[in-house]
Amino acid sequence: MLVDNVTLQIKAGNGGNGKSSFLRNGLTAKGGPDGGNGGNGGNIYMQGSVNIRDLKEFRFKKKLSSEDGIAGKNQKMHGKNAEHLTIFVPIGTHVTDTATGKIYTIEDSESKYLIAMGGLGGRGNTEFKSSTNQSPTTAEPGTLGEEKTLHLELKLIADIGLIGLPNAGKSSLLAMITHAHPKVGDYPFTTLEPNIGMLGDFALADIPGLIEGASHGKGLGVTFLKHIEKTKVLIHCIDCTDDNTKEAYETVRHEFAEYNAALLEKKEIILFTKTDQVDKKIVQKNVKLFEKMGKQVLTCSIYDEESISELKKTIEEYLKV
Repeated sequence: MLVDNVTLQIKAGNGGNGKSSFLRNGLTAKGGPDGGNGGNGGNIYMQGSVNIRDLKEFRFKKKLSSEDGIAGKNQKMHGKNAEHLTIFVPIGTHVTDTATGKIYTIEDSESKYLIAMGGLGGRGNTEFKSSTNQSPTTAEPGTLGEEKTLHLELKLIADIGLIGLPNAGKSSLLAMITHAHPKVGDYPFTTLEPNIGMLGDFALADIPGLIEGASHGKGLGVTFLKHIEKTKVLIHCIDCTDDNTKEAYETVRHEFAEYNAALLEKKEIILFTKTDQVDKKIVQKNVKLFEKMGKQVLTCSIYDEESISELKKTIEEYLKV
């Protein structure tokens, strides 16, 4: 199960308290102040990961916190700063601070985002010594670390989105042109979560089948429509064995318009699948129908290596533009 929406509570570490103490040992009965400073609390960062299932970790783990700084000690010993905590989330995750509305978009696996600042360590009484106060007793407590409630929403970032009605052959196609291993079956809704595969440097996402009413939550609904928003090119897979291929196409396009009309402006390739299962005349009829609509049309069968090679070539040309 792909978890793509979670609410998470985070708490950065508190700063350690400063120490109020005076030097006492066998040689010194009444020494000066020697209280050390407290260490800083740990910050909380977020960083991108290529594992799209990383949000699943937070399905039951709703609270995360970094360590507190260590308190200062006598003999001017400063407390240790706490280790920072880095939370890894899938690339494409939108992180919203629910209190302020600030949004962090995790777009790569290199950048690290400071989400919550740890508290500062308090000063020990040594820091308060002056010419007018040789024996200060004052020591500061550490400050509190930031505490936030975050909403995490995953929107997949893929170069290519494979879309279409259920059982249009998207998963089989992804398996053929990438190293992905999606579940494949000859029945609708075999794919219940997006699958990602790589074609060279390009990421392809197999988006679960859309049906009429998806934009209003029917079937798998808007859960997966949002994953199409970040793609650069859409490959609209249409089953050649469908009796009305134009209606199949228009069903998906209608859901795009209802959900987000901007999806209609994306670059699009029409791909007729399962061409091995119908007469060539039917394939040609469908191709001509869509070419008259001004669409770029390709045909393929997972059993026809030439058609798969042509598809790969077209994808690479589209993404180089």
